[in-house]
Amino acid sequence: MFEAFEKYLTEKAQLNTEEIKAVQAVSLEKKIKKKQYLLHEGGVCHYNCFIVKGCLRLYSISDDGTEHILRFAVENWWMSDRESYNNGSPSRYNIDALEYCEVILIDKSDFGQLLKTIPNLKNFIDSLLARSYDAIQNRVMGAISYTAEERYKNFVTHFPDIFYRIPLHMIASYLGVSRETLSRIRSQYVHK
Repeated sequence: MFEAFEKYLTEKAQLNTEEIKAVQAVSLEKKIKKKQYLLHEGGVCHYNCFIVKGCLRLYSISDDGTEHILRFAVENWWMSDRESYNNGSPSRYNIDALEYCEVILIDKSDFGQLLKTIPNLKNFIDSLLARSYDAIQNRVMGAISYTAEERYKNFVTHFPDIFYRIPLHMIASYLGVSRETLSRIRSQYVHK
């Protein structure tokens, strides 16, 4: 499992052999069954999670029982509840596996130490966080200004690999539309 993470870090962050060994020393390999939780609402997120295999989602459930999906993450993506992780506060979200997953977990204090001692890793993570912030900003803008059709087209365009791995009701939740609305949009989109 770590070999895939090593390849990712070597290619994306240009880490050398010694730096990879330092990362490996604090990495925890974990297998997660489909529907198993990585984080429950109310728990504290102590880890950065790198996905080697599978698909995770970050979501909340409102008082009326409605599921609100904020993120999906697949191979070579990172997942955590940033607010809980950064502040040590109870999470407002759940993270669970939509498929069997293999992940690498790195504890917050260990990760912080890696960032202090491995400049290439810090630069890479800073770049990832900046891109993540941009993506969040674009998602919020889309949620408040795009039509349901535009949000759907944007999702299909930007996440074609994820689209076919996720049940439609979850895509509808992510897009903020009903399942019926998503079905109508999909049928119109296919016929164009």
